[in-house]
Amino acid sequence: MTSQHTPAIEAAISEWHAAVNSGDRARCVRAVGDPIVVLGPKGAGPITPAEFADWVDRSGIRMTPRSWHPISERLMVVEQEATWPQNPTPTRVATVFRISDAARGTVVTAALRQPSLRSALDLAFICREMAATDHTADPLA
Repeated sequence: MTSQHTPAIEAAISEWHAAVNSGDRARCVRAVGDPIVVLGPKGAGPITPAEFADWVDRSGIRMTPRSWHPISERLMVVEQEATWPQNPTPTRVATVFRISDAARGTVVTAALRQPSLRSALDLAFICREMAATDHTADPLA
């Protein structure tokens, strides 16, 4: 299978990283959808953009992209080095990102952090296949 992606996915994910790394709450809110689905070591589920900005503020996390792995038009895995104020030594992680179009442009609607590139790629491939095989007639069902 061929992985396709557009510049929009890279731009949205780059803006997500810039927003997180800036610590700017308003920028964090603008970079994500409502809701944004998150997964990390402390939990998973949909949260509001304001809750996402709160998390960025509380955690003080900074993430530097190291490698990009396109999965589909809406999915990308990014391997990152993460640091926190209490742990400035970089930790290698990987995040599955999903993007969607919103009234204000293309935004990140899922950020599913994994402890390794391999686990993130595995999760992304499962997400891609679930979307590809969803033949629900009613998109609201």
